[in-house]
Amino acid sequence: MPTAAEIIALLKLQPHPHEGGYFYETYRCDEVIDRDCLPGRYDGSRTISTAIYYLLTPDTYSAWHRLRSDEIFHFYLGDPVTMFNLFPDGSSKIITLGQDIMAGQQVQVVVPKGTWQGAILAEGGQFALLGTTVAPGFEYDDYGVPSDAEVEMLVSQFPEKENVIRKLSPCK
Repeated sequence: MPTAAEIIALLKLQPHPHEGGYFYETYRCDEVIDRDCLPGRYDGSRTISTAIYYLLTPDTYSAWHRLRSDEIFHFYLGDPVTMFNLFPDGSSKIITLGQDIMAGQQVQVVVPKGTWQGAILAEGGQFALLGTTVAPGFEYDDYGVPSDAEVEMLVSQFPEKENVIRKLSPCK
């Protein structure tokens, strides 16, 4: 099994500038959807789809964020990842991404648009290599991190998740 450092070098992964972990964009469709054909939540045209590699290590986590598009996660290699979803309707879900599908782990997960999401490598894990696909394609304009006030709102809305909400809050 390769190490996290070997995968980072081989796949040319870079530290994610906002979220944590490491990433590399592997695909950006060269076809574009005009703004007029997109739902009103988008402020301009978007590429049809994008894809990235995403890697977590014991020293990193995926901080809370949400997108204007659905995001599909794909588990490729390594140790399980615990993903937390806080949905706009007030419900929540904890998902384990990993290869042990007989134990209920998921190799593919869809995070609906507008869902607060965060993830962390399972305790004792060395790394997890994931991929994500976003359609319409990812743009940083569509990426939101919670403000301090929104973190407090999430804590009041999901008091049973306070520890994880604070643990996965974006680094300032």
